[in-house]
Amino acid sequence: MSNAIDLAVDIVERAPFWRERVAGLDALCAETARATFASAHQRDEHGACELSIVLADDALLRELNATWRGIDTPTNVLSFAAESGAAPPGAPHLLGDVVIAFETVAREAEAQEKPLAHHLRHLIVHGVLHLLGWDHEDAAEAERMEALEVAILQHFDVPDPYRMSEASHG
Repeated sequence: MSNAIDLAVDIVERAPFWRERVAGLDALCAETARATFASAHQRDEHGACELSIVLADDALLRELNATWRGIDTPTNVLSFAAESGAAPPGAPHLLGDVVIAFETVAREAEAQEKPLAHHLRHLIVHGVLHLLGWDHEDAAEAERMEALEVAILQHFDVPDPYRMSEASHG
């Protein structure tokens, strides 16, 4: 097993609030996505991979949530897995996009009395796990996914988010 994490992380800012409120935003996003990828990805599946983290606002998440889930309200995070298919030779395998809503995440962090950066890390972990095929549709899956999230977050000294609150995740 290689120590190198072959994951490109594109960060797309659709809302300026993120950079104003989260120090070291690019590094936080990239290192969190890479740690999640390293912990949960089956390395033999693909060579180099790529994903995008879209730092958006409630308006975009509401639109996406209504379009793709039929729920006309913003949510904290949505994951959109890329279509399966062979990448052109030399191109990375596209995993998909993790889209996160600033206002909802900031409100949740404040209500749960946790740092915004901690909540953002949690939602990146959660969203990337979805891109890697993890889910929480039944109790056993949810328990496995939550345990992995907690283990990854411990690497960043982020307390167990499931002990702190009963937050909902997209």
